[in-house]
Amino acid sequence: MMTQRMKNKYCRIAIRFIIFISIVLFLLIGFILSVRIGFFGKLPTYGQLEKIEQNNASKVISAEGKLLGLYYYQNRTNTNLKDIPQNLIDGLIATEDIRFYHHNGFDTRSFFRVLVKSILLFDKSAGGGSTISQQLAKNLFSRTDHGLIGLMVTKVKEIITALRLEKIYSKEQILELYLNTVSFGENTYGIETAALTYFNKKPQDLSVPESAILVGLLKANTGYNPRLYEDAAYKRRNTVINQMVKYGYLDKYIADSLKQLPVVLHYNKLDHIQGPAPYFREFLRQEAEAILRLINEQQATNYNLYADGLTIYTNVRADLQNYAEESVKEHLGFLQSLFDKQWQNSEPWKKNINLAKRQIEQSIPYQKLKNKGLSYSQIIDSLKTPHPTKVFSWQGERDTIISSLDSILYHFGILQVGMMAMDAHSGRVLAWIGGPDFKYFKYDHVLAARQVGSTIKPLVYAAAIEAGVNPCEYYKNDSIPYAEFDNWVPQNADHKYGGYYSVQGALVNSVNTISVQLLLETGIGNTIKKIQKAGISAPLQEVPSLALGSAEIPLYQMIQAYSVFLNKGKVRQPNIIQKITDANGNVIYENPMQKEGEPVFSESTVQIMQNLLMGVTSRGTAAGLRTKYKINYELGGKTGTTQHQTDGWFIGITPEIVVGVWIGGDDRIVRFRNLSSGQGARTAMPVFAKFIQKTGNDQKNIILVNGSFNIPDEIYKNLDCDDFKESMGLFDFLKNKNNSPEKKERQKKKTTPKNEEKEQSKVGKFFKKVFGKKDKNNQKK
Repeated sequence: MMTQRMKNKYCRIAIRFIIFISIVLFLLIGFILSVRIGFFGKLPTYGQLEKIEQNNASKVISAEGKLLGLYYYQNRTNTNLKDIPQNLIDGLIATEDIRFYHHNGFDTRSFFRVLVKSILLFDKSAGGGSTISQQLAKNLFSRTDHGLIGLMVTKVKEIITALRLEKIYSKEQILELYLNTVSFGENTYGIETAALTYFNKKPQDLSVPESAILVGLLKANTGYNPRLYEDAAYKRRNTVINQMVKYGYLDKYIADSLKQLPVVLHYNKLDHIQGPAPYFREFLRQEAEAILRLINEQQATNYNLYADGLTIYTNVRADLQNYAEESVKEHLGFLQSLFDKQWQNSEPWKKNINLAKRQIEQSIPYQKLKNKGLSYSQIIDSLKTPHPTKVFSWQGERDTIISSLDSILYHFGILQVGMMAMDAHSGRVLAWIGGPDFKYFKYDHVLAARQVGSTIKPLVYAAAIEAGVNPCEYYKNDSIPYAEFDNWVPQNADHKYGGYYSVQGALVNSVNTISVQLLLETGIGNTIKKIQKAGISAPLQEVPSLALGSAEIPLYQMIQAYSVFLNKGKVRQPNIIQKITDANGNVIYENPMQKEGEPVFSESTVQIMQNLLMGVTSRGTAAGLRTKYKINYELGGKTGTTQHQTDGWFIGITPEIVVGVWIGGDDRIVRFRNLSSGQGARTAMPVFAKFIQKTGNDQKNIILVNGSFNIPDEIYKNLDCDDFKESMGLFDFLKNKNNSPEKKERQKKKTTPKNEEKEQSKVGKFFKKVFGKKDKNNQKK
């Protein structure tokens, strides 16, 4: 029987306990109120929560609607809840917050369950007590460190914010907000970006196991990353599937079969350096920023490319871009091995101390160490230390152990590439490759000015024909000095001279001596005006070597210039953007239609040049397109090779598109040792050939390569001239022909500026005289 003394003791304990609990509750309430009133930092207001704005990535969309890449501060894109599969929502609810539809943002039952199991019973499997609404609050507002009580402050803030969110938004809206803000690792935010990154799919196309993988990432987006830790991701995926079975979202028998499936990824990292067309996207980024700056200035807006979820619709075709990248990789892999065998560890950029020193001092590793205050010898010693790293190879990125010094010299010897395809009639840029790999080589060779070699000749010949030169007129193949140009002597690549070439044959066989004669006869100044009118803005010197391609011109401009051969003599500027829309789909910019300018060359000149360029691919320097690659489409083009095989070029045309390829080294010392391997027909032309083959094999795109130039019959008839004649005795009439009044008149006026109207009139008379009336009975050769 309890004594009075014992009763008093228990009573005092009870009173003390009640007092203690009261104090704790008082302090807890006081603490919560202090957090609520902002003593530990302001809470988001209802007004702020109603206007939740997150940085959303802007999308780059191809011409056929495929995602090419993103511009972002955080890799996040928004999607509607209706586009999220129900199996993913079910997995999320079952795993993260089974009472989601039954609480108001804070689940008391779940909170005390976790409190008892985790804190009192030390049960690590108790799980978390945060609701989806609380997790959303955490995603929207970053945590702040408040020392020892920081975690408590954060939790209270998240609970209060969650309660406010539930008053403003419906459950469906909260789910949508959550799935658009949560991190899935790999700097990837939001379900749409995650689905694209890990499975290259839109969210609505995710399977149950794929959805379970993504839901599993929410617990630990690094530890359960399926790319890094496949076994852990597999187990976590099956845990999510088990939760779906437990709460009735999935049949057990179906779940058992799904759990046996392996983890299959289609990893597609869309960041600033990976993904399709990275060089194009970098060029596009600069163009888009310039457009947005202008819009913001004119319309007092504040569009941000990296935060406002814009959509940029481009003209690049994802399939053609893929064909271009495949063509480059296939041929350059072979070409690099040939290149390396030719040098066999005797590369001058490694053996020549001055060359090696220059590239080392320009490298990023060297500059970083220099900025730390290290001396030259200290830097070199540091760069000599081998370490695990990755290096570029044409077979894919390769893990190796190598010093930074050797890595610099290794990458210096990698062959570079520039390639661009354009619809010549509209100017739409269809494919763009600026280099081997944007991660390792940032310099864009579509935009880089390099010596163009013989690819300039079609423009020189077109100017000559426009000035009145007959394509069947013969010129002597002599290597003679030009006194007025310091006795400069042009030389042919094969060093063969003698005999006569027709103008047609001189282009087909890329004869340098005759190209110079045509340039001087037309007038260097007059020719430059034509070339500039065709879209070449790079500096052009008034020297006879211009006819041989001594000028340094970007591939981008050369493609534009060649468009005149497909547009009745009118130039087309490259066009990369269709339109830009805001996050709501409203058009904020639309690319205006190009204005029709005056033709650079007459339609007759263009038709003759089409025929001449076809001759290059059928019997000239690019005949390999027919013989080796068995391409039978109607196409033309021109190879180009600069001195010492420094640059290899090929620019080709079909009736619809212009495609240009350049191959060389970042530094001009990186080049093939002989013409046989380093000429444009061996380096650049095969990339074009492979691209045309792949495009032609695609029924959607075959129209781009399988068409007709529709050259009039009289052009074929009157260009039925022999390319080359050896015996001068058989052609005594050439003395009269090559000294005709028309030719003397051209030579007399070659340095005199011409009035464009008079020039066109003269050309018209010339073609009427040479070609006469159309013979309908004449057939094409």
